[in-house]
Amino acid sequence: LSAGDLVLTIEPNVENFLHKTVKDLGEKWDADSVAGLVMDPKSGKILAMSSLPDFDPNSFRTEKSVSVFRNPLVEDVFELGSIVKPLTLSAGIDAGVITPKTKYDDKGFVILNGKRIENHDHKAMGEVDMQSVIDNSLNTGAIFVMEKLGRDKFRTYMKNFGLGEKTGIDLPNETSGLISNIDSKYEIDYATSAFGQGIALSPIGATRALSAVANGGVLVRPYVVDRIINKAGISKITEPGVKKRVMKLSTSKQMTDMLVHAFDYGLVGGKFKLKQYSVAAKTGTAQVPDGKGGYSDKTLHSFFGYFPAYNPKFFVLLYMMDPKNGTTFSSDTMSEPFTNLTKFLLNYYEVPPDRNLINL
Repeated sequence: LSAGDLVLTIEPNVENFLHKTVKDLGEKWDADSVAGLVMDPKSGKILAMSSLPDFDPNSFRTEKSVSVFRNPLVEDVFELGSIVKPLTLSAGIDAGVITPKTKYDDKGFVILNGKRIENHDHKAMGEVDMQSVIDNSLNTGAIFVMEKLGRDKFRTYMKNFGLGEKTGIDLPNETSGLISNIDSKYEIDYATSAFGQGIALSPIGATRALSAVANGGVLVRPYVVDRIINKAGISKITEPGVKKRVMKLSTSKQMTDMLVHAFDYGLVGGKFKLKQYSVAAKTGTAQVPDGKGGYSDKTLHSFFGYFPAYNPKFFVLLYMMDPKNGTTFSSDTMSEPFTNLTKFLLNYYEVPPDRNLINL
């Protein structure tokens, strides 16, 4: 390869704002690690990427911890929890086994293979629809949808969303998701996978899958190199990767409706609803594996969103490992930082409002 200049997709002001957001999050909640990214969900262009702890590239030889040289957004996998639920519900809608209005009886728990799986708040809501599953993040609802699909269809959709493969991002050492649980012979493994437990995804892999919900139903290839200019001045421009359709346009629209409702009304009682813009978003609070086949008392908080919801310019993913200082759920820790980042992006790029204020 001849020498040349790399022109990145990274936007410096967005990168700085994201980095500050990530840094403030980690400090406020005394987290072990925290990271985030901003991507154009239609093209796969990465506008910003940040993770902590990090290192000073000017003096990397003095760094004692080799682990900080990794890019965890690309090189590590995590059980990301409830941000996987929109994929499960999208599969159910796309296959025609549920609609957003489909109801089921939430008893607060399900017993499978002799083990009891409960909702995060250990409560039963009775007869509720799929919107409530998203608004209240009901584990039993995700299991209901998986069972409606059946193991084979559920597995096919999850693999079609690319969860077990690499995204092809142009960064080193990308890892693929660990999704062997959806090849299991036990119903409980499929059930926990439906709400994001027992399968481990790279944050960039989750971003690509969830961006299909945002962009109308296609998988894109994330990238950070916009073009390469060689010494002769000839540019090699990155073409957005081959787009593979993984759900119908109508499925994407219905799931977006549900995620907008969740942000406007479900998230902290609608505290962060934006009058002029539609935002689609979902939280996740996951148990962290203890490395011995069980789970520790640590949690991983995650949050994704895209906006303006029906013609998205931005997809944002944030996650934080083991926040402390008396916090419980990612809705408590991440709603405000996410909303501040949303407002910054809409303002910085001068995105016109997409809501008719007369109707609000």
